[in-house]
Formats: sequence, structure tokens, C-alpha cells
Amino acid sequence: MKNGFGLLLKVTLVLAMPLTVALAGLPSAAAEPSAPSINAVLTTYADIAEAKYADSLSGARKLSDAIDALLKKPGQETLEAARKAWISAREPYQQSEAYRFGNIIVDDWESRVNAWPLDEGLIDYVSTEFYGNTSDNELYVANVIANTSLKIGGVDVDTSNITRELLRDKLQEAGGIESNVATGYHAIEFLLWGQDLNGTEAGAGERPATDFDLQNCTNGNCDRRRQYLRVATDLLIEDLDWMVRQWSPTGAARKALIEAEDEKRALLSLFVGLGSLTYGELAGERMKLGLLIHDPEEEHDCFSDNTHNSHYYNALGIRNVYFGSYRRTDGSLVSGPSASDLVRAADPAVDKRVRAAIDAVIARMTELKARGDTIERYDQMIAQGNEGGNAVIQAAIDALVAQAREFERAMAALKLEAAKFEGSDSLDNPEAVQ
Repeated sequence: MKNGFGLLLKVTLVLAMPLTVALAGLPSAAAEPSAPSINAVLTTYADIAEAKYADSLSGARKLSDAIDALLKKPGQETLEAARKAWISAREPYQQSEAYRFGNIIVDDWESRVNAWPLDEGLIDYVSTEFYGNTSDNELYVANVIANTSLKIGGVDVDTSNITRELLRDKLQEAGGIESNVATGYHAIEFLLWGQDLNGTEAGAGERPATDFDLQNCTNGNCDRRRQYLRVATDLLIEDLDWMVRQWSPTGAARKALIEAEDEKRALLSLFVGLGSLTYGELAGERMKLGLLIHDPEEEHDCFSDNTHNSHYYNALGIRNVYFGSYRRTDGSLVSGPSASDLVRAADPAVDKRVRAAIDAVIARMTELKARGDTIERYDQMIAQGNEGGNAVIQAAIDALVAQAREFERAMAALKLEAAKFEGSDSLDNPEAVQ
């Protein structure tokens, strides 16, 4: 689901529900300010992007340290520490996804770090009873960790040495198949947790620490599994470092917005990112699809059962972009003139509606996160017959759809050109996925 800055007018979205949203629980409104310049708003937008990717990079480096400790002394304690570091590293990254869909530099790069879903059998051993053994993907169960040579597209590929080049250039999206995911957060997640074989019952992946233990190796190829985990983590750091630089004062992503000849078109990228993540990606592909088919394989962080957190931080990321305010992982605040300021100056009533919609989403996502933390994980919530869990997810979806509608209203208030958000069959044509 990619949508670059130059492709904004090609995206379609049909919303048929009434344009209504409750106005309760609004933050107190100050006197209406004069409108900031669009350039000032875009500068804040870029500053927050740089901060989010820098925090993501810092989290990845801490994850790398935890993985070093795991590989040095494989055991349950070091494995659990690495898993916790992975979950922590996801928090700032998930907040950065509001920069997708409207910024082509982010879209062209994103599949390196967050491609999902993935055919994990490409990487390592899987349970064929749970995973299946047939697919249109020839690399569905290729298991590069167990094999020093693979045939890809009819060509023999030497996989004896697991390198950056092998993972990024040979295996990532091999054969043009997006589910051939060899790099990024979810490849690392699979290596740390293994498959979740519990379906919609309680429990995440249970990979043993001995899968990384050269002295007491389980499931074979522990040396290559260690090598894969190390290389994938190094690549994640490399990719995040590259994206931080794109949003630096001289970076290409920042300059594409700040130096754009058409400021309103540049501003449009902000709203297309917010609306597309809200509607087609989060409400649709990540939430409604799994709820429709009650399939835990459609859970975003499916190995770790961290999905409730990922969805919450996506929603928080949308909020802090609209309000131009981001609390960094070190506690410092990055803030400045915001999209909300522009909308409020153009039409205060519209800004109040957007604020109310955002508040509603955060409230529903907070409820979902709390349920995931204390009662049941997301894959249990989507289970068929779980009326309570299903209802919590559907309430969040409904709030997201309403939020997308209010972003459209804000774009109209600012007299931005007509552009639609990323869609999803699960919302627009649910009969096609049932």
C-alpha cells in the first residue's frame, strides 16, 4: 500500500457514512490565533519526523545491544530482554508511520523496515501443520537459515554467507512477491519469538533461547540463525540512520517540503499521510480485515502479540502530527506551528471537529491497549464469537473512519486540491474479502 507525493491524485476512497462526530471532551479552546505560515507548519512537521526517526534509531541501537547480550550468553533472561527491547523500539517507529503515503521518500524506503505480512518460512523453520506447505510463492518455506543455496526465479543463489547484500538485494521481495520479507522489524520479531502457534488462544511465539546457543543448539543451524539476527539488526540500524538524515536540515525529505514551489501541495502530503494511515491502512488493512475473517495471521505484530500497542502508537502518531507536538523518548518536547493552527484560523468549527475525532480515536485505542495489556491479546480479540473483543476493535475502527472524514473536511477548509486517501476492500468492499 504505497502512495508517493507524486501519486496523490491516483488514490481513491469512498466514504458513505454520515459526516457526524460527537463534540464532547474537547480540549479548552484559546482565542483564535492568526494563521501561521504553511512553511512554518511544514518545518514543525519535518522537525517531528526527524525526532521520531532519531528515537527509532536510538531504540534500534538499544535492541542491538540486547541482541549482542543474547548472542553472548543465550538464555531465557537475555532472550526476554531482547524481546522487551524490540517492543520498546517499536513505540517511536509506529508513531512515525503518519509520514507514509504522502512522502515518496518514506514510501520507497518503508518496506525495508516494516514490510508486513511476511512468509516467515523464507527465513527459518516453521510448523507446516500450522503454516501450511503450499503457496504461489516458491520461497514460502525456503528456509535460508537451513540452506546454503536457493533457487530464486530459476537461478541458483549462493546463500552460504548471510550478508546485508543477500538479505536486502536477493531475498527482500524476491520474485516481486511482497510477502518475501527478509529485513526489518518483523523479520527480527520472528527470529526473537518464532511462530505463534496458539491461533486465537492465549500465547505468543515461544522460540527457545537455545535456538541461538552454539553449545546446546536446538532446531539446527544456530550459527546461521545468530548470523541472520545480527545482520538483520545491523540493517535496521543502517536504514533508520539513513531516514534520520533525510529529515535533517539538509535532507532530501525535508527539502522536498520546505523548498516546494507549491506550498499547498506540500501541505497536502501531510494530510494525505494522516488520512491514508487512518483509513485504508490502520482502520482497513490492519484492523477491519482481521476482524472480518477472524484470522490471527492478519495481526500486525503477530509473533510477539504486540499488536494492541502498535495500533495505539499509530493513532498517537497521527495525533501528534496534527497538533505539531511530539514527546520524545527522552522526555523532551518537539513542537511548533501546526496543521491544527492552520485549520483553526481558516475555520474554528472544523478544527473543533477534527480535535473531537482525534480524541475519540485516542479514547478507543486506549481502551483497546488496556484490554490488550490486562485481559487478552489482539489475536484473541478478533476471534470469532468473542463479542467483547470484537466490539472494542470495531469501536476503534468506527472512530478511525470518522477521523478520516474530518481530515477531509480540514483539507476542504484549507482549500487544498482534491485528493483522496488510501482505501481498503475490507472497508469499501467487504464482500470481496469474506
